[in-house]
Amino acid sequence: MRTRIKICGITSVEDARAASDAGADAIGLVFYPPSPRHLDNLALARDIALAAGPFVTVVGLFVSPEPAELARVLSLVPINLVQFHGDETPEFCEQAGRPYIKALRMKPDVDIATLANSYTGARGILLDAYRKGVPGGTGETFDWNAIPHDIDKPLVLAGGLTPSNVAKAVTQVKPWAVDVSGGVEQNAGVKSAAKVKDFIINTLSVEL
Repeated sequence: MRTRIKICGITSVEDARAASDAGADAIGLVFYPPSPRHLDNLALARDIALAAGPFVTVVGLFVSPEPAELARVLSLVPINLVQFHGDETPEFCEQAGRPYIKALRMKPDVDIATLANSYTGARGILLDAYRKGVPGGTGETFDWNAIPHDIDKPLVLAGGLTPSNVAKAVTQVKPWAVDVSGGVEQNAGVKSAAKVKDFIINTLSVEL
């Protein structure tokens, strides 16, 4: 099995092309105003999505969005997959009418497997580090040994991944995919083409 790779928090056409050229399977566009990677210009978001090319999945990241705003973005930007990163219920995720993955934070005292398996319509489950009040993008790793083995969806590993630790993460966790944002940036919202390339090379260097 080859580990799939998503480069998240893309904010420019140039970064979308660089990720695609380096071999990324997916790019992530953030539609969450508090994030430094938020795309409020939907015309630019559309251009970024189109720049990824025909065989790169364009993922739209939302955090507890209002239904009307979610529908507006989906009507204007060619998004292939929605990533729900807030407190969305399974019913809310389903009503979006698009394939989706559900992000869950590894919060202590939460039965992650039971919660994950309640999203029966999800294409996958993304696990991220937990920090109170921050829905994601913390740049922090979590204890990979705490990942339950009975999640019945493809697992996407996020949280503090970098070119230097991704091979270890893939070796230990064996996720279906890895997701990186800040770990391949030169500053918030601007990717480093060299780091993106190194991240992808190091991910694919692991034989599963």
